[in-house]
Amino acid sequence: MTERQRDNRLGPGGWIAIVVLVGFLGVAIAYAVHAWTALSGVPMSGLGWLFLALGILFTIGLGGGLMWLVFYSSRHHYDQ
Repeated sequence: MTERQRDNRLGPGGWIAIVVLVGFLGVAIAYAVHAWTALSGVPMSGLGWLFLALGILFTIGLGGGLMWLVFYSSRHHYDQ
């Protein structure tokens, strides 16, 4: 095993972080499902659905744009 292969292994702290983050994700999903089903009887107009969809699209676009900036700056060595 080369030195480079040995450096790519995830240590115990990394695995603990992954387990904790997956746990947070599970709790967030469970809460979202609970909130969504609890509000199933609340009526929402077509305009409300439109703004909900626009908010989702804007959030995904903003996240994608920020990730693109991270990769762009990394590849062009702006962050060193």
